[in-house]
Amino acid sequence: MFGQDRDQLRQMYLDAWRKRRSGELLQPLEAMIAEVVGLHPEYHALLEKKEEALAKDFMPELGESNPFMHMGMHIAIREQLATDRPAGIRAAHQALLGKFGDGHEADHQMMECLGRALWEAQQNNASPDEAQYLRCVQALR
Repeated sequence: MFGQDRDQLRQMYLDAWRKRRSGELLQPLEAMIAEVVGLHPEYHALLEKKEEALAKDFMPELGESNPFMHMGMHIAIREQLATDRPAGIRAAHQALLGKFGDGHEADHQMMECLGRALWEAQQNNASPDEAQYLRCVQALR
């Protein structure tokens, strides 16, 4: 979706958030990014410090989570829902909405499965197993 350059990816978040805050016209992808950023006030201060946001390495072993990865997973889930890929993910998300009553929480639940699928794919040097990912999400219902 965004490419592989970390700084370029992060810059897209910074630009989208800046544009939203200043009331500028947003392209559809920028609007989606800004909406996701808006759901995460805990990241706003970082996104307003351009140099720090671009340079920071987030170290999981030190208990740090990567806000760009987190927000990227939200966007990936939105794209999955828009295309219903893997087939059935939209229905599984609807079931989670019924269970949790909140789309943001449903996304967070799905992120556990998505993160696992991405990690396993990376370990196996393969594409994510969509069927396994879907089964994981369906098991959350």
